[in-house]
Amino acid sequence: MESLLKDYSVVTEIPVAWGEMDALNHVNNAVYFRYFETARLDYFSHINLMEDMAVTNIGPVLGETYCRYKLPVTYPDTLLVGSRITEVQEDRFKMEYQVVSKKIGKVTTTGTATIVMFDFTTNRKALISEKLMSAIEQANHD
Repeated sequence: MESLLKDYSVVTEIPVAWGEMDALNHVNNAVYFRYFETARLDYFSHINLMEDMAVTNIGPVLGETYCRYKLPVTYPDTLLVGSRITEVQEDRFKMEYQVVSKKIGKVTTTGTATIVMFDFTTNRKALISEKLMSAIEQANHD
């Protein structure tokens, strides 16, 4: 399974909860966006983005997100969600996610998100700081 996530900077382990199952006995499609959110925040912690936001009042907002379902996931299982930043522009970046089931040892889901930097003081988009850019570059080489 490690080989399936070798290209991802951060891997987040998420246990599947019984309550995430739907009437068709697999994890409900909307739940994957929570998994992505958990992985995204784990990645942000890895690059100290939330700590910087507390000082600068500039932080990430979700611009768009996408999910591709490949295989159903059922309880009990534990998922490994790889996250990485694949594209950086002056005020936004694109993240990719890959979800691997420990139970079946395969990729079950992939996804993307566009994250826009936002200045919560001025209520406007903000540029990615040099500090954040360096942290992203470092994470890509970890």
